[in-house]
Amino acid sequence: MDAAVAAAFTSFIAESALVNIGGGGMAQIYNPASRQATVYDFFSTMPGLPNGPSHAINLDFRKILVDFGAAVQPFYIGRGSVAVPGVVAGLCHMLESAGTLPLNRVLEPAIRLAREGVLVTEAQHYVMHLLTPILTDTPGIAAVYAPNGRITSPGETLCFPQLAGTLEQLAGQGAALFYSGEVARKILADQQQSGGLITQTDLAAYQVFDLAPIPVTYRGYTILLPPPSSGGGVLIAFALKLLAGVSLANVAHNSFEHLQILAEVMRLTNFARARWEEKIDSHGPAAEHVAELLADDNVARYQTQLAAVLAGKTAQAEPPARRGPANTTHLSVADANGMLVSITTSAGECAGFMVDDTGIQLNNMLGEIDLHRNGFHQLPPGQRLMTMMSPAIVLYQGQPVLAVGSGGSNRLRSAILQVISNFIDFNLPLEQAVDASRLHFEDNEVQLEGGIAPEAATKMEAAGYIVNRWPAKNMFFGGAHAVARANLNQSHWVAAGDRRRGGSTIAVT
Repeated sequence: MDAAVAAAFTSFIAESALVNIGGGGMAQIYNPASRQATVYDFFSTMPGLPNGPSHAINLDFRKILVDFGAAVQPFYIGRGSVAVPGVVAGLCHMLESAGTLPLNRVLEPAIRLAREGVLVTEAQHYVMHLLTPILTDTPGIAAVYAPNGRITSPGETLCFPQLAGTLEQLAGQGAALFYSGEVARKILADQQQSGGLITQTDLAAYQVFDLAPIPVTYRGYTILLPPPSSGGGVLIAFALKLLAGVSLANVAHNSFEHLQILAEVMRLTNFARARWEEKIDSHGPAAEHVAELLADDNVARYQTQLAAVLAGKTAQAEPPARRGPANTTHLSVADANGMLVSITTSAGECAGFMVDDTGIQLNNMLGEIDLHRNGFHQLPPGQRLMTMMSPAIVLYQGQPVLAVGSGGSNRLRSAILQVISNFIDFNLPLEQAVDASRLHFEDNEVQLEGGIAPEAATKMEAAGYIVNRWPAKNMFFGGAHAVARANLNQSHWVAAGDRRRGGSTIAVT
């Protein structure tokens, strides 16, 4: 836990274009001493307590267009796009619950990196370049990312001296600094003066939820997945239950037969998702409908449909799917005692400004179109936003063997599903399980990552699928960072960082 929390805080500097200290997250821990898993939900909540969200004329909520080359996508930023941040509360709570080191020690790497600076990599520059309209929207944020009038180039250094000072305060004062202390006062002053919605009550009332994971039995393994506010965990659980009804024993990895099975599992999961979300919209909180979605009789109906399509019946066109934030990061950690920690964090694309002299960026979760099914600023104050984040832990005969999670919006679900299946169904070593080329099915189109055999793609097309062949591996397909036992009967751990998202690994002795 010490290493996981230290790495998460350090990621706010090392991967600042993807995640920041003003976002939210979801984590899961398995404690071998108690043989218990706990999900920590510290995702963002809707602001506006105690009197409801304000729709004042001066609400700072603006559309920004980001050019991805093949398409231009709108994002909404500004103070009115900021949901109540939870990541500081979550990480501090995790450390208090299961860590061994004091917060000031755990924050040392992040503080050092913020002061000394971090070299911009090609991958980081690519993301920063895409987000130029957001990272240069106000003078305060532009001074960090474009100090010479242009976005910082690969090989140059990004420094965060003001954030280093804030982290030093955090080391001495703990999470209260962000929710009732000096930083909280600066966030509130900025929100009130510049058109935001966050109130003093929002910050003071924010809670980290300790939850029980959703257990799924899959071919003799137990997969532990986060419950709502993670919609991703619920949908991966459904996909695994559906896939469990199909034998892969004589199916070659990434063959036509394998790809078709994956595509149809994803298609039917999207159907199930649409019906689940209809019930959420009309009948209340998502958690109340999880058992119904995952019930054996409900899954069996979908398994019958899956078998019919694999036998040659024409599949129905899937409903359009809503997406989540793409700027999400993940890390997985194991120790010699068998403790596993899996953490996913996100701040959307960031809201385009710095808070006073704190060096703090905040999230733009209220400006993420796909997180707000009924329109912007319509959720009741205090309600958790839904997220696709799905930090997962896998047990075999009661022993932890794998921790995995991913960034990548909707694609994180398909990435995690395939890594788990690669590990269990095809017995691939962890690095290969993570690196193997992936499929993603959405909007009635099969996305096939580079590395999949052309003849398999041709057979998919001959079977009637619309196929988009990617020439190489790409971060579009997620970034699944994982740790696993090298062998089910050994205590030695191995790690794999997904190269699609610049993943890396480290062993500390």
